[in-house]
Amino acid sequence: MTSSSGPTSHRGELVVVTGMTGAGRSTAAKELEDLGFYVVDNMPPSLVPDVVRLVDGSLGPDQPIAVVVDVRSGSFFQALQANLAQGATGRRTTLVFLEATDDVLVRRQEAARRPHPLQGSGRLLDGLTREREVLADLRGESDLVIDTTTLNVHQLTDQIAEAFGTPDTPRLNVTVISFGFKYGIPVDADFVADMRFLPNPFWIPDLRDGTGRDVAVSDYVMSRDGAAEFLDGYVPLLAGVAEGYLREGKRFMTVAIGCTGGKHRSVAMTEEVARRLNALGYATRPTHRDLGRE
Repeated sequence: MTSSSGPTSHRGELVVVTGMTGAGRSTAAKELEDLGFYVVDNMPPSLVPDVVRLVDGSLGPDQPIAVVVDVRSGSFFQALQANLAQGATGRRTTLVFLEATDDVLVRRQEAARRPHPLQGSGRLLDGLTREREVLADLRGESDLVIDTTTLNVHQLTDQIAEAFGTPDTPRLNVTVISFGFKYGIPVDADFVADMRFLPNPFWIPDLRDGTGRDVAVSDYVMSRDGAAEFLDGYVPLLAGVAEGYLREGKRFMTVAIGCTGGKHRSVAMTEEVARRLNALGYATRPTHRDLGRE
């Protein structure tokens, strides 16, 4: 357990970190500790209200808290869901879920030479399957889902710092991510848009080697039939949903925009959607998952 005066924008906040074994919970906990949160790791979910009461009594209700809970049994998470749903802690709560693909989780666990807590006498993959079943409902209720499949330690800490470390945290954090369908849809996306209805700059010799960040490529994409209509309809839709998220207490939204390879159309559209959302007052960060893979 650690204590520190917390960041002003997260005074009184309770962050619950959970997710798949091997997805980076300990890394997230260390970063939250560095950001001034009082961190309790590997704690039974049923004890969350007790920790909050202890911190309130010793450090005051403004001290931000982060608790990391892992899967041991379904009853643990039923207790956590019940506590959060009933508002038993009396604090604003953010639920963070860390995710990764099975093959990556298996490699990480094998590298760490640790068995999965739910594998019993079976294989590591059997434990992961049971864990996904136990966590399915909790993942659906999470405020922020972070897919760490392609992230290294530094990239994960950057995402945690961006979400919880700034002194003037905005009302809603929006991530717009470009991707290539041939590499798979981002698992943490709240919305997915398909740009394959637009002509592909790949087939234009002068544009093939560029990316959607280049002016020539972006201008080409934006000038195609349907591009302006898509933006004029989609961005207001996202803004409307964002307001609904805020009314429901959610502070994170992830929008994924895809094309075939994640190099031209999706990148250009991601930059433009992020620009328009920023202009509407939403703190929006464009990121490009598959740029550079081709």
